[in-house]
Amino acid sequence: METASKFIAFGDSGVFGWGDSEGGGWVERLRRHWMPRLQAPVLYNLGVRGDGLERLSNRLNNEFMVRGELRRQKPQGMLIAVGINDAARIGRCDGRQQLDPAAFLFGFEQLLINAKCLAPVFVVGLTPVNEAVMPFANCLWYLNRDLDLYNRIIEEACLGANVPFLRLWDGEISATENVPLEWSKRLCSDGIHCNSAGHEWIFEQVSCWPELLLWAGLPPEGFCRLN
Repeated sequence: METASKFIAFGDSGVFGWGDSEGGGWVERLRRHWMPRLQAPVLYNLGVRGDGLERLSNRLNNEFMVRGELRRQKPQGMLIAVGINDAARIGRCDGRQQLDPAAFLFGFEQLLINAKCLAPVFVVGLTPVNEAVMPFANCLWYLNRDLDLYNRIIEEACLGANVPFLRLWDGEISATENVPLEWSKRLCSDGIHCNSAGHEWIFEQVSCWPELLLWAGLPPEGFCRLN
């Protein structure tokens, strides 16, 4: 009997589902959406709060290789969503970033090279923040101009590696608002994490992602027949 494909989601607190008290996060929502459908992939959530590019890169290979379920098998695909913590500035709004843009680009390119050796890769982009409530934890400044830059770096790396990229935010930043208008109701009070509405919106984008559905062998409208 042919078994369903295994799909791994790597990332930070956004992948983990922090902020979504209703549905457990967009990855969990996708897992529940796929679970009753026998032809859909089995999804493992490997999001870790606070993770950045370096920590994810260090754990990716080992965690991926032990989730094939059956002996000598490995998962057939993975999703990566990381970068927001790398863009954070330490101590003050003009402080140094946890990983500067040049190092982030090099590291992300290497991550994609290594990940593609394991399985097909899909990358989800960054979301904006509400700058009015910074700093986070009294020490980290997340700024939309930085997140837009890192988002474009991720997209550039994916384009170069021929990896599907899903952009969640167009990068527009209002001169008078602390957060893009359409995102004002999708963020928690901490200004960084998506709330339930935000996770629901991201789930809707991912569940209808044409490249992902094509890989998974699911109908293009984002919903598949219950068996």
